Amino acid sequence: MEELAAVWDNLPPLAPPLIEGILRQGHKMLIAGPSKAGKSFLQIELCCAIAEGRRWLGRRCAQGKVLYVNLELDRASCLHRFWDVYRALGWQPKSLRNIDIWNLRGKSVPMDKLAPKLIRRAQKKGYSAVVIDPIYKIITGDENSAEQMARFCNQFDKICTELGAATIYCHHHSKGAQGGKKSMDRASGSGVFARDPDAQLDMIELTIPDAMRRQQEDQATCKACKDYLDAHYAWQDDLSEDDLLNARTMLSYCENSLSKWQMNDLRRQIEEEKGRALRRTAWRLEATLREFPGFEPINVWFDYPIHRMDESGALGDIQPEEDKPMWQRAAEKNKKNAGKRKDDRRQALEEAIDNGNFGDAPTVSDVAGFLGKSERTIRTMVKEHGGYKIENNLIVKSTGEEKD
Repeated sequence: MEELAAVWDNLPPLAPPLIEGILRQGHKMLIAGPSKAGKSFLQIELCCAIAEGRRWLGRRCAQGKVLYVNLELDRASCLHRFWDVYRALGWQPKSLRNIDIWNLRGKSVPMDKLAPKLIRRAQKKGYSAVVIDPIYKIITGDENSAEQMARFCNQFDKICTELGAATIYCHHHSKGAQGGKKSMDRASGSGVFARDPDAQLDMIELTIPDAMRRQQEDQATCKACKDYLDAHYAWQDDLSEDDLLNARTMLSYCENSLSKWQMNDLRRQIEEEKGRALRRTAWRLEATLREFPGFEPINVWFDYPIHRMDESGALGDIQPEEDKPMWQRAAEKNKKNAGKRKDDRRQALEEAIDNGNFGDAPTVSDVAGFLGKSERTIRTMVKEHGGYKIENNLIVKSTGEEKD
């Protein structure tokens, strides 16, 4: 015990920040989220950022040594992940000596036995941070028991105290919908997990609207076209800045400027870029902090294998699915289902027209018989489709000018 008056005029200095505005050196941080959120990649990105003294999630990291305790991946996969992350970040690995990896897949032991071994091996290494990934491999006791999880979390305190290093670890969400919960209550198990660390970053997935997905596809097309033109054609005097952002303009210009085999090659690259765009997932990170004031959630794209900040701000307006009122979720589900049903009707009609009269233009009666529907329903389907018209009771392709 000490008297506050004795130190009032000579307060000890605070531990310096390890991650600007999030975590101090020698403190604990939990990253929580569902599977497929890329939590392990996020921690590897953090290891690289600390080693190089770069930014992580837009926050400056103090440069230092870091130990990554790998409990889940085989050695080769783990090493390749670090290589992939460095490459995707575009960073020169100037400070690789600042990263040590302890591969323990198949050799992990409970945390109360791992902590003393870790402390003994790392005592003189001078680590700024120890990253343990993931903790479900080393949990001792029932994760829903506050008493047992308190003893488990005390092992992280020992690591921090003995090594003077920050301890960073990840954990999974509990089952069920998460959006209606506070960010600190989403981690699986006892509430001790959320209340013990000095900083918690919680990840929740954002559902990307169809319009945003189409915009991403257009951007992917523009990027592929520009990259191909940069490598194969002198276009600089022909296209404006606005043209470079218009997918139709770019495709039309390429079709008029490139040879047939070049266009085939470009179309392949466009499909690859579109595929990458469609594989991206969107995530929101909410922080619960003990040492720093809170801040607005961080929105990122998980563009395998790294997380990229949402520089455009487009993700800021998306509301997590579980946070939406019940009526809104039902309305959106009905709208989505209605769109699928319309697509199914279009496809069925096209198949019936192609096959209803052995390749010749079928009659309304032919298509009705093929689909097992009434002629009145077929007329409605033709009108809804828009690509066909009924002429002398035959269903033929429409030029787009006539309407039945």
